[in-house]
Amino acid sequence: MQYYNSIVETIGNTPLVKLNKVTKNIKGTILVKVEYFNPGNSVKDRIGIKMIEDAEKAGILKPGGTIIEGTSGNTGMGLALTAIAKGYKCIFTMSDKQSQEKINILKALGAEVVVCPTNVEPDDPRSYYSVAKRLNKEIPNSFYPNQYDNLSNTAAHYETTGPEIWKQTEGKITHYAAGVGTGGTICGVSKYLKERKPNVFTLGIDTYGSVFKKYKETGIFDENEIYPYLTEGIGEDILPKNVDFNLIDLFIKVTDKDAALMTRRLAREEGLFVGWSCGAAVYGALEYAREHLKDNDVMVIILPDHGTRYLNKIYNDEWMKNHGFLEAEFATARDIIKSRNGKDKLLTIEANQTVAQAIRILTKEGISQVPVTEGEHIVGSLVDSKILEQLIEKPDIKDAPVRDVMNPPFKFVGLDNSLDVLASLIDKDNKALLVRDEENKVHIITQADLLAAMTTA
Repeated sequence: MQYYNSIVETIGNTPLVKLNKVTKNIKGTILVKVEYFNPGNSVKDRIGIKMIEDAEKAGILKPGGTIIEGTSGNTGMGLALTAIAKGYKCIFTMSDKQSQEKINILKALGAEVVVCPTNVEPDDPRSYYSVAKRLNKEIPNSFYPNQYDNLSNTAAHYETTGPEIWKQTEGKITHYAAGVGTGGTICGVSKYLKERKPNVFTLGIDTYGSVFKKYKETGIFDENEIYPYLTEGIGEDILPKNVDFNLIDLFIKVTDKDAALMTRRLAREEGLFVGWSCGAAVYGALEYAREHLKDNDVMVIILPDHGTRYLNKIYNDEWMKNHGFLEAEFATARDIIKSRNGKDKLLTIEANQTVAQAIRILTKEGISQVPVTEGEHIVGSLVDSKILEQLIEKPDIKDAPVRDVMNPPFKFVGLDNSLDVLASLIDKDNKALLVRDEENKVHIITQADLLAAMTTA
């Protein structure tokens, strides 16, 4: 019979998968190490078992003990799986920016979760670092792994992930890229690879709001670099002991939006349903690869976790829209017109028609505004609300010609004006816009058109 004695025996030996579509026009071979094949769906399963077993050997963790850790979710999952197999309790502290899915998963595994505020200093007693340390002091027979400074973190990847990549690439790897959070993954693997092939280039992926890139380049810990960001699992406002800057050749920063959009692309174009920091790692690595990789180069990128952690965030269209991350489907006036598939015919009213006739046309067509023409020329505009105001003051104007009550013509805009520009031009005095296409045909863009475009995007 072939079986494992517990779930933790299935950790490791995750596959390398070649990227094919998001790497278009980039030289070299780009491979990703898909860590969601671990039982806890993340790279952190590797350090969970390593930190616990090292603590057992050192006599720090005793039977019936409680594991207390500050985590962004994945390390907690790795620790929880090993804790279940070995009979330990778990308490995890997390910042409130982490996804609800991560909290729910940890609770499902029997862990207690304490949610702490994000926007506080690391040494603030409310931070998830400080709360974990306090609980460790208060609870007897407890163990605080401290993934940031516990060098078993780096050792786990030196002993497992690095050798796997070396074997899987038959030593042909030339570039290695990973997100940097605690530093264990990137530094453990980099140490192993550089010992076997010193010219392997290690690329660290950082995020805006984190101190790593500036510190690597200047040696200065600049608190001005620190500000809130949304991407989970990478970047820090501290310098963990697991981050060995000598093992990282270059840092590239990636925005929350670029990371989120690349994560969604990996799912739709490569079939890789991965987490947010995975998108950051791939985006940053490809930015570098686009300029530097040669035909025979082999780059390996770590994909740390699974997309199920982010179903209510980056895989939720409404959340993405609310954060300004989804790119507009209708980006310009041209796109709005194109979406009509040539079915729109500009409705106009002649200047010599009566106001009563104009009102009947507006009512019949169900529209609020219309250009006014004389022959082939647009000479004015009518808006139902403004006609109503005039009728209330002077009921007899219904028999007057439209030219006597019309407003100035709607503004003409360019085909490639973006939605934000179009929206800024529509106000109480200018209720619609006109666009002339390449065939000299005139189209109207109303407030309703802009609202539809923005909500569809």
